[in-house]
Amino acid sequence: MQTLDWIVLIGTLVFIVAYGTWKTRGSKNVQDYIKGGNEAKWWTIGLSVMATQASAITFLSTPGQAFHDGMGFVQFYFGLPIAMIIICLVFIPLYYRLKVYTAYEFLENRFDLKTRSLTAILFLIQRGLAAGITIYAPAIILSAVLGWNLNILIIIIGILVIIYTVSGGTKAVSITQKQQMAVIFTGMFIAFFLIVSYLPENITFTNALEIASASGKMDILDFSFDFNNRYTFWSGLIGGTFLALSYFGTDQSQVQRYLSGKSVKEMQMGLIFNGLLKVPMQFFILLVGVMVFVFYQFNTSPINFNPAATETVMNSSYAKEYIQLQNEQDEIFTKKKDLMTAYANTKSDAIARQIASYNLGDRANREAAKELIVKANKEQTLSVETNDKDYVFIHFILNNLPRGLIGLLLAVILSAAMSSTASELNALASTTTMDLYKRSFVKDKDESHYLKISKWFTFGWGSLAILIASVAYLADNLIQLVNIIGSVFYGNVLGIFLLAFFFKYVKGNAVFVAALITQAIVITGWWYDWMPYLWLNLFGCALVIGIAFVLQTINSPQNENA
Repeated sequence: MQTLDWIVLIGTLVFIVAYGTWKTRGSKNVQDYIKGGNEAKWWTIGLSVMATQASAITFLSTPGQAFHDGMGFVQFYFGLPIAMIIICLVFIPLYYRLKVYTAYEFLENRFDLKTRSLTAILFLIQRGLAAGITIYAPAIILSAVLGWNLNILIIIIGILVIIYTVSGGTKAVSITQKQQMAVIFTGMFIAFFLIVSYLPENITFTNALEIASASGKMDILDFSFDFNNRYTFWSGLIGGTFLALSYFGTDQSQVQRYLSGKSVKEMQMGLIFNGLLKVPMQFFILLVGVMVFVFYQFNTSPINFNPAATETVMNSSYAKEYIQLQNEQDEIFTKKKDLMTAYANTKSDAIARQIASYNLGDRANREAAKELIVKANKEQTLSVETNDKDYVFIHFILNNLPRGLIGLLLAVILSAAMSSTASELNALASTTTMDLYKRSFVKDKDESHYLKISKWFTFGWGSLAILIASVAYLADNLIQLVNIIGSVFYGNVLGIFLLAFFFKYVKGNAVFVAALITQAIVITGWWYDWMPYLWLNLFGCALVIGIAFVLQTINSPQNENA
């Protein structure tokens, strides 16, 4: 990090925080604070919805996912446009007509208070955990590669977000997210074009795609029904649709983004805008990761991109074995580099088979390196992350980009972390205030009291997110971890909403009990790995609907009116 990088990084973040705080100071009531005064235009809604979902995890993990496994992850998003259409036709008109502050208010009108409270609590649990992860994710990676103190970095990110979110509420979140998305898109496009320009002179972008294809990185569609494969066309289309329906239709961190719209049309256009742009955006981010893979076919790379993992194993009794693996990896790189150029010129099937063989050796060495890191962890009683997917892109940034652009790309990562976390804190505070505090504990206070308490809840959830981030541990891949947490809860919540929308026969008591049973079963299914996590969304949704129908049928002679 050079002085220019620090200037770009600090200047970008300070401007975003200061602008958001200044522009939205002085909210006068809860309507302004939670719903932004219903002033948002469709493009603000669309960018805000997109920024809420596109956390730092997206820009750190997704390129690494593509580097290791190719473009297949884009199938995860295939259900999103379908979900946007359904939400625009069903959810938004109903929310607007009822003039709700949160999605869960509707459930009390349809069922009862306990069902509303339970659903709100399920949201608070999963989104509270996710808020901590969105802070922890960039902090642990930046601390590992830059040598910054982890806890100090977590606190800095958390405090920056808390400042403008407490100050301006929903409007501050939406306004700053426009600036953050501008920084993010600028940084990612610059990174992409630089990667392509760094390839050898005789390797064009088309050649790069062909090289990636020969290595299996451009296999986008998988139509198999293999449950051992997390990402297929069907899991994305079906499981992804249910996940997106639940996330965008019932998760307050997203619902609050479009409830701030001026009209139903503005809300709908904002979501359609997100639906049209989201899949291409994720495709592009994955393509950046594929180009990083091609770059490292012509430039040496470490056998594990996590510097903390390398340091751990090098300070252990397994150092010689690790060095030997790295030497073998370097030999594979030398042999494969010439083949890549030859394949780009000839498109020979024989050369493609040779490349595939070397790629298998590459993958085997990387897995062997992870095993050595695990052994080194046990030897030194440490818990350093062995999986390096989340470190690939940041390694490329720090070692290959020119001065100034390193600061810009770090600003991209931290801006994404701030935008996602701000939305989550805003939604957590709104749900706590409106669905629990005002509805069940303190009912008859004036607007200024609820405005003040909303700010305190924002501060409280922000502090809790910092605490969660400080004690968190990395999973296999950060972007998967966030989606796994969502999938454990979202199917159940979506099923409750679908019962409310379409099944008038089912009453509150049956839904409440069914939701409790379903959540216990889904958590058990996730724990024992019954199915890929995307399918948990469909499983949970179908299960709560089925159990609710059975319970209602059993209780129907009692004429339940709950």
